[in-house]
Amino acid sequence: MSHTTTDEPVRRASGATVPVLAFAGIVVAVMQTLLVPVIKDLPRLLDTSPSNATWVLTSTLLSGAVATPIMGRLGDLFGKRRMLIASLSVMVVGALLSALTDALVPMIVGRTLQGVAMGAIPLGIGLMRDMLPRERLGSAMALMSSSIGVGGGLALPAAALVAQNTDWHALYFGAAGLGVLSIVLTLLVVPESPLRAKGSFDLPGALGLSAGLILFLLPVSKGSDWGWSSPTTLGLFAAAVVVLLLWGLMELRVAAPLVDLRTTARREVLLTNLASIMVGVSFFVISLVLPQLLQLPAETGYGLGQSMVVAGLCVAPLGLTMMFTAPVYARLSARYGPRTTLIIGLLIIGVGYAGGLGLMDAAWQTVVTSVLIGAGIGLAYSSLPALIIGAVPASETGAANGLNTLMRSIGTSVSSAVIGMVLANTSNVVGGVAVPTMHGFRVSFLIAAAAVAVGLVLAFFLPRRSPAGVSQLRASSEEDANLARAEQALAGAGQPPHGFRGRVLAADGAPVARAKVTLIDRHGRQAGATLSTGDGSYALAVPAQGPYVLAARAAGHPPLAHAATHGGDRPIDLDLSLPGETIPA
Repeated sequence: MSHTTTDEPVRRASGATVPVLAFAGIVVAVMQTLLVPVIKDLPRLLDTSPSNATWVLTSTLLSGAVATPIMGRLGDLFGKRRMLIASLSVMVVGALLSALTDALVPMIVGRTLQGVAMGAIPLGIGLMRDMLPRERLGSAMALMSSSIGVGGGLALPAAALVAQNTDWHALYFGAAGLGVLSIVLTLLVVPESPLRAKGSFDLPGALGLSAGLILFLLPVSKGSDWGWSSPTTLGLFAAAVVVLLLWGLMELRVAAPLVDLRTTARREVLLTNLASIMVGVSFFVISLVLPQLLQLPAETGYGLGQSMVVAGLCVAPLGLTMMFTAPVYARLSARYGPRTTLIIGLLIIGVGYAGGLGLMDAAWQTVVTSVLIGAGIGLAYSSLPALIIGAVPASETGAANGLNTLMRSIGTSVSSAVIGMVLANTSNVVGGVAVPTMHGFRVSFLIAAAAVAVGLVLAFFLPRRSPAGVSQLRASSEEDANLARAEQALAGAGQPPHGFRGRVLAADGAPVARAKVTLIDRHGRQAGATLSTGDGSYALAVPAQGPYVLAARAAGHPPLAHAATHGGDRPIDLDLSLPGETIPA
């Protein structure tokens, strides 16, 4: 699918753009763990049954899963910044609704609206790809991708402190305030991307995917209550399979689908999405197990007897470590590539869970486990958007990362259902209350380790990519296609009939292969882009007569821009050792 530009003026991304987008991701993640400290009290607080109270959590899960790919596609079509602000605004409305009610139904409606904000993660990643230079992109995307874990980890102690000392509705007022702050910062700091995908919004595809996801995730989240072998659970799973298959057949016949399944079926994209599910499973296990272990009374013989706040503080390093691994990821990925970084991250997670089996006897031991697993998850999460972006055209960045974020959400949903079932089936009943056992905790850690092992197998089958110097990402498939067209043009007619040609040269005069050459029009918009061939040659056609700027960028070299006016036939060599010069037409 191709992309185009708009007539909007292009604002250059400032140094504050990345922190503001990452803050939006953290705010969204806060909504996912906001109620963890008061989960057990929800039936009393809402005057309802425990089974009905679970809908407060399930509604957010379902709406987030549905909204993530849809908001990504809308961002590709109508503007990623615009859709980011829209999703945050819906979240603020939902948070205020939940803050002002004690009734079950309005609370569920509010929580459903809050889930819409999950689309902010892929939208933020898409904005970064469109605006940032390659040398900043790797660490920026790593931070944005990890923000969901960072927000979740930091929200636990903060929410526990609020819930323990004030009215629980203050959680929602605080979340609404964070949402408003994020919207204001985005409006002030983040420019809109000029890139737009061609085509229209696939409404039937959105409805079909929404129905299929709800039919699948509903029994996943409620199977423990309904019974995994009940007719309702099995019937919904069967209906999900039928609906998703029909949806897939329909998407293959649509000119501008919500999800390009042909792109999704590419080896790199498919394996990355499957690995994302495994990472999501492993991430959520520690979030479910350690808080319960820390808060169980010491009288059980294995509980650590900590308060809600202390338990949150012991788990908080999980999110903090994920945040601090972003610059580490950038260095590792630049040298070895995102595939290798994903493998390293999964290995660290596996070591963390294996070591955690014997580190459950003191609070400080849980902190060590949190730090180790957080480092691994940070590296793994940071690698995923780089792998996706490196395999899809720029015009599909939002939708592709939305689907990848959805895969992580499916992983956490499956993890929640499976671990909840394991802990329930291995618990002891004491005084009429089911108490999780150490055996259940250890089985949960083994399940996480098994998910990591599956993820490692998938990662090893990802295509090998050689990192180019210090670049953060490999060239996208769209750039590869441009390269092929340039090679054909150079090998055929010798040069495009209307455009620029030449070579990209290094300081010593040597040709630079796979340098990014971009054509920029008088409005500051990208009019074309290609990569130099093996001998440094490039060829770019122009859409119309007029002044253009040729910009060249290559790993290990300073960026270069040459002013040029279309109309001449002589070659224009781009010497990366020079600061840039005016070239007469």
